[in-house]
Amino acid sequence: MASKKQEPVLAYQNQQFLESDAGRQVRILSEFRAPGVVLDEAGIKNTIVMFGSARTLGTRDVKKKLKEAKDPKEIKRLNHLAKVAESYDAARDLAKLFGNWSKKHKDWHYALCTGGGPGIMEAGNRGAHEAKMQSIGFNIKLPFEQHPNPYIDSNLNLQFRYFFIRKFWFLFKARALIAFPGGFGTLDELFEALTLIQTHKLHEQIPIVLFGEEYWKNLVNWDYLVETGMINADDLKIFHMTSDIGDAYAYVTQTLEKYSKTPSATGVHSFGMLK
Repeated sequence: MASKKQEPVLAYQNQQFLESDAGRQVRILSEFRAPGVVLDEAGIKNTIVMFGSARTLGTRDVKKKLKEAKDPKEIKRLNHLAKVAESYDAARDLAKLFGNWSKKHKDWHYALCTGGGPGIMEAGNRGAHEAKMQSIGFNIKLPFEQHPNPYIDSNLNLQFRYFFIRKFWFLFKARALIAFPGGFGTLDELFEALTLIQTHKLHEQIPIVLFGEEYWKNLVNWDYLVETGMINADDLKIFHMTSDIGDAYAYVTQTLEKYSKTPSATGVHSFGMLK
């Protein structure tokens, strides 16, 4: 008796093909297109983006863990993190302020966006969640550190495979960026944004805040870049450096309000959009 023939699988439902080298372009195209559908369905037209380390802990958590820690290596790690622990608290408070601000401008359809993981990303999503502002997480598939934090709206918890597409979506609807202390990933995201502004790949300059003056001044000798002719003095105006929550909030919101007095018919403001 002849065995029953198995129904052929459609190519776009063939998981083996989609995970193969031949399916890479399909995977890339899917990541380019799908997030836009999700954001449109949620009515999100503009975002405020927060970057920062996944390793950062809040001051309360650092103190608690230091009291409990016995291993010298763990104590050393926590003492290192204690130097930037205030960044978590600041990110949470600043996101909450943006959430309250967005309620006054509901027709501008703002959401708070992070990389969706722990640390600064969690703090940003947490503050937005507490202020009842839509909270986006653009997660990336990694073998360590990265896992979705619990403060992302369930319908806005998106997972990416490719860094370059994730960075595209970070910036596509971004109208402001706040970079907190972070490592290679944060620097990658920040310097790509600075490069896009410097090379006029954005329609207009968007407000960028480097939060934590001590960290950013120790990390990069910005003046030396000018002295050696690697950048122009005016390039330093692309970003605003501060350690004050009120100053960061005022700088961002005043800029957004200045450029957003007359939103387009779609509700998407022309400044900041990728060309």
